[in-house]
Amino acid sequence: MPSANRVLAMLAALFFAMGLITSLNDILVPHFKAAFDLTYRDAALIQSSFFAAYFVVSYPAGQYTARVGYRRALATSLWLAGLGCALFFPAAALVSYPCFLAALFVLASGITLLQVAVNAYVETLGSRGEAASRLTLVQAFNSLGTTVGPPLAALWILAPQAAEATGHAVDSVRGPYGLLAAVLALGGVVLWRLTLPEQRADTAASPGLLGNVRSLLSHRPLRYGIVALFLYVGAEVSIGSFLIVYLTHTGTGIVDHAHASRYLAFYWGGAMVGRFAGAWLLRKVSPGKLLCLCALYNLMLILAALTLPGAIAMWLLLACGLGNAIMFPTIFSLSVGGLGARVSEGGGLICMAIVGGAILPYLQGALADGVGIVLSFLVPALAYCYIAGFGAWCARTMPPMDVSGDGAAENQPGLPNV
Repeated sequence: MPSANRVLAMLAALFFAMGLITSLNDILVPHFKAAFDLTYRDAALIQSSFFAAYFVVSYPAGQYTARVGYRRALATSLWLAGLGCALFFPAAALVSYPCFLAALFVLASGITLLQVAVNAYVETLGSRGEAASRLTLVQAFNSLGTTVGPPLAALWILAPQAAEATGHAVDSVRGPYGLLAAVLALGGVVLWRLTLPEQRADTAASPGLLGNVRSLLSHRPLRYGIVALFLYVGAEVSIGSFLIVYLTHTGTGIVDHAHASRYLAFYWGGAMVGRFAGAWLLRKVSPGKLLCLCALYNLMLILAALTLPGAIAMWLLLACGLGNAIMFPTIFSLSVGGLGARVSEGGGLICMAIVGGAILPYLQGALADGVGIVLSFLVPALAYCYIAGFGAWCARTMPPMDVSGDGAAENQPGLPNV
């Protein structure tokens, strides 16, 4: 039986894989826009197809994890994600944009199950008071994946196109996604054979789907947190999706997508650095206060970027990655804290809100088609307004969490109306 620290190290590796795979969408948006001659709105369907899986799969994933345990759920998630990567081969052979969208949905279904299981598992591996710090630390490796993913993908996916490689432009996705399919399949086999410390939730007396959802939503932090996570993921994905287009259309001196994609490392790298720092800060500062400050920081950056020249504004938008750093783990921990044995179910419900990554980029794409790429960044700006309010509400109304590590706080089984 591996120790909790070794389990956290394994989960950090899974977060790295999640981040790398998800960040590839930022390369696919401009790549497929050019390959299929799409509008901004239609190109944003890449993110919509990917993140729609969170809305469809998240709650069933929480139920599945509660029934079969974390080990089997994690292994299944990798196999399902590997299948989605493998489906890129027939999509490329058919040169079909709808087939690529379907493959992305299958891939994202596996990532959704992985997200639900990993976040809930990290929540249970220690005291509740340190949950936000613990989850922020392992999610730093998610940001490491999103940092190294775009530059690697640009070399493998965009470079062949720039070099006028033979065949259709979409053929360049076969190599990276084929490699990912093989690695994910092997990882699932390894996880299936592991023995992990876990406590399976009791679902024998389940009141049914509607009753489950109603009882979970009676927990106000979860109810408000769902909206906050919806807007956060939507804002983060919107900025990442349109940064390459912004850099090549606003007088920054960057003229091609391959060059612009390298700057995404600053955006996602800021999130990585911020999460390592945030893991320490969250042991010293109220999670709600820190969340509010980070949201206000991003709001100010975007508003300033709307009025400044592109060469300066681009660095302000890239700096939003630092503000995003602690948002997901902090919103998640503030929302499910106090759910007791129902953490995996609550985690499944709140992870449905990741569908914001499907909706806000689509809205920003539609706005970009109508008023231009610069003003389209008002969409994530408005999202950060609500997140700041949620953080301030949590800091004001939620009692201090126990950080003594004696387990008293996290063993309360009910659904308190904080």
